[in-house]
Amino acid sequence: MKTLQLTTLLAATVTTGLMAGLFAAFGYAVMPGLHRGADRTFVEAMQNINRAILNPLFLCCFMGALGLIALATWWAWRGQGRQALPWLLAALVLYTLMFVITAGVNVPLNDRLAAAGGPGHLADPASARQAFEATWVRWNTIRAVACVAAFGALTVALVVSARTTAQDPPRQPASAAAWPPPTGEAAGEPSGAWGRRPA
Repeated sequence: MKTLQLTTLLAATVTTGLMAGLFAAFGYAVMPGLHRGADRTFVEAMQNINRAILNPLFLCCFMGALGLIALATWWAWRGQGRQALPWLLAALVLYTLMFVITAGVNVPLNDRLAAAGGPGHLADPASARQAFEATWVRWNTIRAVACVAAFGALTVALVVSARTTAQDPPRQPASAAAWPPPTGEAAGEPSGAWGRRPA
């Protein structure tokens, strides 16, 4: 059980780290780079990114991390590694916050930009960009910070859980607990002068 719990926590940490890296990369590289481009180029690039990112790998990490964190928290709540529970609860709250921001702000903005039409047919790409860029970047920064913090909390939880598991004494099988066999009085043999056999 402990091995499965650690494996789940490790998977939650890795998938959360991948999401944190994705959102952070948008914040410090992708969006600043697109900001330097023309309006039509910006709209076309964001529309292409929003279509390309809806792939199985992204969805597996994005959705799977939440389920893995919840499962690891549930196991810790039941008593398997309660020392890591505060960090797991913090990670669950932070990742849920990121999830809500993405579903409630960034995705609707993406849908609105897609509904504006292709860049070749947009009469006013500057207006479409203006309605999208500043709000999307601001909330992406917030969700990136939340996701990075969740990754940090999971990393601490993983270290605490690993140390707790390493400190637990190994369980001995019943046969090993009875070895070596008892001797002397413990085995029922007489001791002292009264117990000596005549020569």
